[in-house]
Amino acid sequence: MNIDFFYKNYFIDLIKRARRGNFSAPSKMALSNSSYQISTNIVVKVGSLILTIILARVLMPELFGLYGLVLSTILIFWGFSELGFGEAIIRFVSVEIKKNKPLKARAYSQYLSKLKIITTLIVLAVLIFASKFISQNYYDKPIYLALLAGAFYILFASVVLIFQSVLQAYNNFRLIFYKEIVIQVARIFLVPLAVILAIRNYLQTEKTLLVIILAISLIYVLSVIFLFSFSNLRKVLFEKNKNPLTIKEKGKVRRFILFSSAIVLSGVFFGYIDIVMLGYFVSSEYLGYYQAAFALATAVLSIGTFSTAIIPVFSRLNKKAKEELFSKSSIVISLISIIFFLGLFILSKPLILIIFGGDYHASINLLRIFSLLMISGPMLSLYSSYFTSLGKMDVLAKALITSTIINIILNYFLISRLVSFGYLYALYGATIATIISKTYYLAALSVSKRKLDRKIL
Repeated sequence: MNIDFFYKNYFIDLIKRARRGNFSAPSKMALSNSSYQISTNIVVKVGSLILTIILARVLMPELFGLYGLVLSTILIFWGFSELGFGEAIIRFVSVEIKKNKPLKARAYSQYLSKLKIITTLIVLAVLIFASKFISQNYYDKPIYLALLAGAFYILFASVVLIFQSVLQAYNNFRLIFYKEIVIQVARIFLVPLAVILAIRNYLQTEKTLLVIILAISLIYVLSVIFLFSFSNLRKVLFEKNKNPLTIKEKGKVRRFILFSSAIVLSGVFFGYIDIVMLGYFVSSEYLGYYQAAFALATAVLSIGTFSTAIIPVFSRLNKKAKEELFSKSSIVISLISIIFFLGLFILSKPLILIIFGGDYHASINLLRIFSLLMISGPMLSLYSSYFTSLGKMDVLAKALITSTIINIILNYFLISRLVSFGYLYALYGATIATIISKTYYLAALSVSKRKLDRKIL
């Protein structure tokens, strides 16, 4: 099958049918869901970046660094409460819906929601009891009250995850999109307003951080109210079910959670362990420098990473056509990656100074190092799309877990050794650890693909 012919005919046909509305019911649903999901992701990323920039400007490096440290710590605990429950709800419930078994779908929704809430309550108890030790003995920073408030954050974020996962399983992506627009606008206005009021009232650092986390938690409360008010979640999650899960079905769910938890926790640690380790070694303002550079780099990376959009295309192709598409896509993505890398590297100074201000001047060289992510990031997305289309999630899991272990070891080694030369050098160490572990992740997926190709041949 000629891939150029496929591209031309597939996408031209898609555009023509979109204009005429000439789709089958499943095709219409898939196109609609994809559109809403992509739009939702854009809204989330744009809203998060705007909020980060505003907070960085208002809080200044020291408070911004502490805010990031609190949030990263809370999100690691959140990872232990998530464990893949959202993905499990979407997978098991949607399968029963396709089989036209609404009672069984409701049973899966209720069982998984119950497990999620129990797990969340356990994590909350651990966080509450560990907050004082973490803030005073490990970090030695005034974040105790904010970590306690993190319990509310995790609780309501967990409820939002349950609601959204159930809605996705029932193909209600539209409501999630509308919710995200409302919530992101509320976040951009309410959270900075709470910060400004706290600063004007001369609240201590610890109480200001408490106000920030409570304000963000309030946004999740609004999300819960919005989703519950405009959906039939009450019927799905709370009405008594006459067709409960069997012991075998419950065992299947638990095995899925056990497998997915390794992936989820690896991803969480991969994303936040650098901040947690830096929180032990460096002062608060340096955490602010690091987070400013990292936030801007990931924002630019999200613009250059678009290859997940071709997962449906991969799924439609035979092996030969898949390889041809992968080969051509990798060439295009590599060229785009180089352009993004050079652009971010060259423009690091004006970007930091214009977006975050002169107080974040120390972030400039960090951003230049982080610009290397522009090379590995888009290709990682392409490989993930490829293996996902083949159903080879175990390959992704093994590579991610191994790279996370490498990331943790490198972070500790480089930060602890380089901090003796100064706090800024410790930041360089964490940045280099991220680059190396991401590069390993890409190399591991590349090797796995070559091995898979040899087996097929």
